[in-house]
Amino acid sequence: MSAPNNIYSGGGRRSAMASVDFYRRVPKDLTEATTLGAFMSLCAMGVMGVLFFSETLAFARTNMGTSIALDENDQPQIRLNFNMTLMDLHCDYVSVDVWDTLGTNRQNVTKNIEKWQLDEDGQRRIFSGRNREQREVKHEEHEETLEELHEDGEQAVELTPDNFKGFLDNNEMAFIDMYAPWCIWCQRLHPTWEKFAEEVHKVGMPIGVGKVNCVIHAQLCKDERVMAFPTLRWYKEGQAVLPDYKMDRTVAALTGYAKRKLEMEQKYKDWETKNAANKDQNKARTVPRAGSSRPDHPGCQVSGNLMVNRVPGNFHIEAKSVNHNLNAAMTNLTHRVNHLSFGDPITNLLPHQQNTPFMRKVKRVLKQVPEEHKQFNPMDAKVYATDKFHQAYHHYIKVVSTHLNMGSSSGAGPGVYDDVNSLTVYQMLEQSQIVFYDEVNVPEARFSYDMSPMSVVVQKESRKWYDYMTSLCAIIGGTFTTLGLIDATLYKVFKPKKL
Repeated sequence: MSAPNNIYSGGGRRSAMASVDFYRRVPKDLTEATTLGAFMSLCAMGVMGVLFFSETLAFARTNMGTSIALDENDQPQIRLNFNMTLMDLHCDYVSVDVWDTLGTNRQNVTKNIEKWQLDEDGQRRIFSGRNREQREVKHEEHEETLEELHEDGEQAVELTPDNFKGFLDNNEMAFIDMYAPWCIWCQRLHPTWEKFAEEVHKVGMPIGVGKVNCVIHAQLCKDERVMAFPTLRWYKEGQAVLPDYKMDRTVAALTGYAKRKLEMEQKYKDWETKNAANKDQNKARTVPRAGSSRPDHPGCQVSGNLMVNRVPGNFHIEAKSVNHNLNAAMTNLTHRVNHLSFGDPITNLLPHQQNTPFMRKVKRVLKQVPEEHKQFNPMDAKVYATDKFHQAYHHYIKVVSTHLNMGSSSGAGPGVYDDVNSLTVYQMLEQSQIVFYDEVNVPEARFSYDMSPMSVVVQKESRKWYDYMTSLCAIIGGTFTTLGLIDATLYKVFKPKKL
């Protein structure tokens, strides 16, 4: 009779292999199936199924992780984008300056800068220039001194709060110089203004020529909202005609301006007389008076971008002019930050800029980034108002380089990601406070920035496949062992005792 086929017995080779068997079998006739064992087996399968499903979901899900690393950006400069609205400062007096610790000191930057004059509703009204330097007006040199010109009397009437209104009432047309004695441009204008007054008197122009000392009569100049010296303002029937005169300061230029004003008034009167018969037509439409003031609200929107060094520095919006000295007592730097960011612009773009390959990549990456890591422009749409003169807001900004890695590793090594799903942006932390100035100093809205040497890395974190397989084995083995121990304990407790 042949021996039964048994893999656990046989020749010497097979016996040697069986001696290292970790999974020794218990003969079936030595095992016992119980109801409790079946119940625990079903519990084990249920627990393993739930844990297996949970672990698979965890493996498929990616988490967002952050870390701090030394910023390895080797670009020497960074782009600064800004869009500001100055509520009470004319575009003629807006200057953007840049300074940093490397010695950079650029005054009145005009490259890539746009200025828009605003109306009283804050809407753009007049384009005030792009990449344009302020034009220097011409001044006239005279052989006579001001004292010599005054020897035969002053033709330019010195005005005070007592006679200012009377002077305007007595002169239908008036041209007034509002000056400060310490202003160098006013000092150069004094002889020219006196000669202009003499020329007006000589030819018999129906114009009153006056001047106001804004140091002695500061309140009068405040009431007239004189923001810079000298201010040459035309008045008609007691009302200021804006904008102020800002052309060359020579006798010929001033005389020509006055003649044009008179000619416009005369042409209007001739037109009015000619059309007086058609009263119905005149009532049906409103015709602006010649020489009347057009809206000249002192608001300016300035926008553009600057390339600044990656070192501590600041850019500031200051009130100054190449042809005037600003009146510190009337300089109001209340401003609204429409937009301020560092790096390539990714928000507040025009429609034609939103469908570029770069912007499609930006939208794809940012869609996966949590909101707490999107502090790219925290100052946008904020108003920084000052309710008193001689003060302005200063802003302190910490710029943090942020690397967004939303793809998988490129294979070049740990921490190296494919460029398709990676993006470098700049987050900002800002603080603002009001700074008070001396009465003689002109305030400025200052934006001080500092580049952080550390960077934030935001990246997707997913589990490795071998970690997932280890967890599955731990679930199977741990569940089987744990429930086996429970089953053995319960079996001993509830096993019928032999008598």
